[in-house]
Amino acid sequence: MTGRSDNPVAPETLAAQGGRTIDPITGAIIPPIHPSTTYARDETYAQIGGRGYSRDDNPTYDQVEAVLTRLEGGAATRLFASGMAATAAMFQALPPGGRVVASRDMYFGTPKWLRELAVPAGLAVDFVDTGDLDALTAVVRPGATRLVYVETPANPTWKVTDIAGAAAIAHAAGAVLAVDNTAATPVLTRPIEHGADFVVHSATKYLNGHSDVIAGAVVAAGEDDLWERVGKVRHLAGAVLGPFEAWLLLRGMRTLFLRVRHQSAAAQRLAEHFADHPAIAEVCYPGLPGFPGHDIAARQMRGGFGGMLSLRVKGGGAAALAAIKRLRLFVRATSLGGVESLIEHRHTIEAPDSDVPADLLRVSVGIEVVEELIADLEQALAG
Repeated sequence: MTGRSDNPVAPETLAAQGGRTIDPITGAIIPPIHPSTTYARDETYAQIGGRGYSRDDNPTYDQVEAVLTRLEGGAATRLFASGMAATAAMFQALPPGGRVVASRDMYFGTPKWLRELAVPAGLAVDFVDTGDLDALTAVVRPGATRLVYVETPANPTWKVTDIAGAAAIAHAAGAVLAVDNTAATPVLTRPIEHGADFVVHSATKYLNGHSDVIAGAVVAAGEDDLWERVGKVRHLAGAVLGPFEAWLLLRGMRTLFLRVRHQSAAAQRLAEHFADHPAIAEVCYPGLPGFPGHDIAARQMRGGFGGMLSLRVKGGGAAALAAIKRLRLFVRATSLGGVESLIEHRHTIEAPDSDVPADLLRVSVGIEVVEELIADLEQALAG
């Protein structure tokens, strides 16, 4: 779905108005939900409205895809049934025998899918610290590597990758760059502006923002052959989003800028407050000047450093688990990007093969009063 406009408005306005599509029949400012799975043909068997079946597309997708395309500054967007479906489509769209380079630090489901499903199916994968451009250059193979896939900031360490640098390395080798922008969102980072060819989202998180939709999306800088294969993966594999979920996603995106900016400011407050806390060994957050990659993050992120941070608790895993048990306001749960503040012990979630330190607590900052969040963490750490 193309998202260009001859009358551009500010991204905040675009998101708030949901793309501003007024129903021409009723004047409704909220788009309808189209639950139909199929579409009628006329007596000559021609498609009446240009659609044949909802696995191919659905009118409810159109507005969501158009808004996200424009927010990311891309050429086109496709929605998927989940963030992992969107991520997998990027790799499944590669030609047989393809080779990819992927961030060593990223959401654990992505390397798990690559190792357990993609590699046995014939995809060659090199994992590397993409924050180290020299290491990335060394592992990318000109003429062989087809895709460089990075996540920045990377879940749950929040390591930063230089998008422009990674794009230059990928393009010099004849590869394309895909960036998982789930944590930063287009509010803070637009990877295509820095040279990325594709942007991937777990739309379940900040784009929806209300912990009530599972969804994913891929945005393309241009509509090339690889983009067409991404569409074919969605069509033939059937990883499509339901129309009600698409409608809820658009509803959530209307407040995207308000939520992300508030959450980023609150996360900055939390990071600064606990940076020198006697019970905390380290705060992982790109907004701290001493954090590795802070200068890069400051260059490619605008208006904040995101609503995610991780706290490494002194005393190891036992101390971290004891602290999380005492929390009263934070919800102990997996996921991120919702309006409620969540906290989780990633090592437990990813066990038994987790590389995440046992002392790490991942924090998703919501929209609550930040002083109350600080007080809750203080009492939990105090024991």
